[in-house]
Amino acid sequence: MITLYHCTAARSFRPLWALEELKLPYELKMLPFPPRVFAKEYLALNPLGTIPLMIDGDVRMTESAAIVQYLATRYGPTPLAVGLDEADFGAYLNWLQFGEATLTFPQTLVLRYSRLEPEDRRNPQVAADYSKWFLGRLRAVEAAVASRETLCGGRFTVADISVGYALLLAERIGLAGDFGPAVAAYWRRMQQRDGFRRAVNAEISAGEQQKVAATSW
Repeated sequence: MITLYHCTAARSFRPLWALEELKLPYELKMLPFPPRVFAKEYLALNPLGTIPLMIDGDVRMTESAAIVQYLATRYGPTPLAVGLDEADFGAYLNWLQFGEATLTFPQTLVLRYSRLEPEDRRNPQVAADYSKWFLGRLRAVEAAVASRETLCGGRFTVADISVGYALLLAERIGLAGDFGPAVAAYWRRMQQRDGFRRAVNAEISAGEQQKVAATSW
């Protein structure tokens, strides 16, 4: 049984969404955010204190984009992965990493310096600068989905999960109003997927059952 440690709407939503798309059995362990502060016992499992942590037998992984690639490869064949023999294989790998390294990274600085730091350490200029950075990088997604439904392979893949999570985070921190029309339409399509809806319901249900309050940001 796969075990996923998760905070509501955090990066761990990527593997949660992938698990639901793949319809794999899993156990969801909810943690308060940030767990390194509010669930110090978790440090014994993941010394970084970050989420996600996915445990699959002897496999332990903490990088959300790598986990979704692992799941689609380990539990394939599945159309959620793009194969080495397909023309879009390179684009698939690029979008997988783009979602985290290029889109989510600047948002973490927006979140930190606008909401998470104590009042006296917040920095509106840093938040504004990295908001512009994120929106500038989002132009690549706007161009990619202007003429197609998904990012690559002619179908929904875990690359869409990687990028889709960055759009979820953007919505949570107030940046979705600046999406271009193609990205806004793409994000609506992502939210309409049954796998996405099941993942949202799973985190709500698990949070209630485990008495872990939803992340406030």
